[in-house]
Amino acid sequence: MKAKKPVKKKAAKQSKTNNVVKRKEGIGVKKQYLKTGNVCNVTFRLPQEAASDATVVTVVGEFNNWDLSDTPMKKLKNGSFTATLKLPCGNEYRFRYLIDSSRWENDWSADEYKQNAFGGEDSVIRI
Repeated sequence: MKAKKPVKKKAAKQSKTNNVVKRKEGIGVKKQYLKTGNVCNVTFRLPQEAASDATVVTVVGEFNNWDLSDTPMKKLKNGSFTATLKLPCGNEYRFRYLIDSSRWENDWSADEYKQNAFGGEDSVIRI
């Protein structure tokens, strides 16, 4: 009888908001640099675990002048929310997710977190 080969599992990356959380594949910010080199397609994804009962989520940040309704996210069948923006390269942007116009959430895979003027932290993405 042949012995079964062990299945290799990918190690989960960890990042920090207020608590350390495990990052799952396909969650968080995805960057796709365009051939022109001066623009990047940035896909923001808020996982279902972060917004399990949400009906509306927007991504709000420096790239849209912190407009609370400018960038609504699409709810996927699995309960996650997603939005894709074209952003100029060579910049750093602070952002957060606004859930049902009442609750803020940071991105679990942001490049960095910085203190904001409201006593919390903003997610930061570098492009």
